[in-house]
Amino acid sequence: MKLNAKLVIIMISLLVVVLMTTFILSQYAQNALVSEIQESSQEISKAVQMSIEDLTSEAETSRLTDYLHKAREKGINEINIINSEGEIIDSSDPEKIGKKRELKKLEKGVHAAPRGASGASILSQKPYEVVVPVIVGDEQLGYVQINMLLDNIRDLQHANFIRRLFATCMVFTVGIALTIFLARRYTEPIHNLVDHFKRVSAGDLSVTIPVESDDEIGELAAGFNNMVEKLREREALEKRLYEAEHLSRVGQLASGIAHEIRNPLNYISLAIDHLKAEMLPQCGDKQEELCQVTDKIKEEVRRANYMVINFMNYGRPLKLRRALTPYGEILAKLLPVVVERLTEQRITVEMALEEDLPPLWVDQELLRNCILNFINNAAQAMPDGGVITLGAASERERERAVLTFKDQGSGIRAEDLAKIFQPYFTTKDVGIGLGLAITERIIKEHGGEIRVESQPSLGTTFTVSLPFKPENGDV
Repeated sequence: MKLNAKLVIIMISLLVVVLMTTFILSQYAQNALVSEIQESSQEISKAVQMSIEDLTSEAETSRLTDYLHKAREKGINEINIINSEGEIIDSSDPEKIGKKRELKKLEKGVHAAPRGASGASILSQKPYEVVVPVIVGDEQLGYVQINMLLDNIRDLQHANFIRRLFATCMVFTVGIALTIFLARRYTEPIHNLVDHFKRVSAGDLSVTIPVESDDEIGELAAGFNNMVEKLREREALEKRLYEAEHLSRVGQLASGIAHEIRNPLNYISLAIDHLKAEMLPQCGDKQEELCQVTDKIKEEVRRANYMVINFMNYGRPLKLRRALTPYGEILAKLLPVVVERLTEQRITVEMALEEDLPPLWVDQELLRNCILNFINNAAQAMPDGGVITLGAASERERERAVLTFKDQGSGIRAEDLAKIFQPYFTTKDVGIGLGLAITERIIKEHGGEIRVESQPSLGTTFTVSLPFKPENGDV
């Protein structure tokens, strides 16, 4: 419901309450006043009837004094019976019996009596006098004079006025309280919006306003949230663009450096070939040992050259040279290259391979680089030694192989887990942060998945899932 509709309904409801309260009080006051007037009229009629009976009766007893005690409650203050000569022959006030009244001054009907007459109180309202002639047949026997004080009616009117005043004050008090409540209810969200606008203008885009209504304030809150969401998207886009530009510049620089590294690597490779061809035959008993050393140097140069090529082609699609290769064979060629370095660090390698593990459909060189990356990272995380566990098992239902690489190192902080596969992210003093990024890309190019689990001081486990066969079934 719209805000203006709510306010109109509230004002109409308040007006209806005022009208109904006023109407009910007026009806109540009118009924009470009519009832009081009826009772006073009945008492006047009764007094007139009783006076006529006393006037026409020859009895000497008077009932006026006894009757007046009850009639005073209805405003009758005094009753006088006057004969045709103007003498008061009976009265509720015994002192007035026998006194004379001038008949010419008696006004028939109802009229105001002089103030102070008939013992009227100064605090009472103006007294009234009722003069009724008594006629039997063609003969006028006299008059009945009744003095009334309508204080009871005045008190009733005053009480009704107090009720109406109290009801009006109550209605207006409720209206003012309701107005204050509505003012706070509808201005507080606006103040909150202003505060949130100030926070957003100061650069805080984490602000979100709960939408609690469907009126204009709710629409304003929803529009504000939509605006902040677009600002967040824009900020994220600008951040990604900045990172992309930064990576592009770093990539161009690194590509140039990598290109320059290939020249000395090629020279070292040629030099090793020359030494093996020209110098080894002259080494005698040392020939076999030196041959192993030159082979390792040759292997490391080849691996370094392959990494440089991958580094240069990081932004380009990988060209996989897949073949069915047993996983144990890949490890047999790889571990002798790193075993001496791991032994120096007091690190041992344990293998938990499934015996009948089918061969993997992989690019052997690329997967070899991935395994070396996992081993090197594990070795760097265990400067005081430890155990690296290489595991392999098959999920034949999914036709996939699951490779695990577990260490006992220092682990990875929780806030860094989501960043370890980002290019150029590293927590080491050396390195450029491309190892795991390239590894993830190689695994995904093979149609595989990579997961990591780590806890500080408890070690890290990388889990790689690879298909046994290519997705198109071509072997």
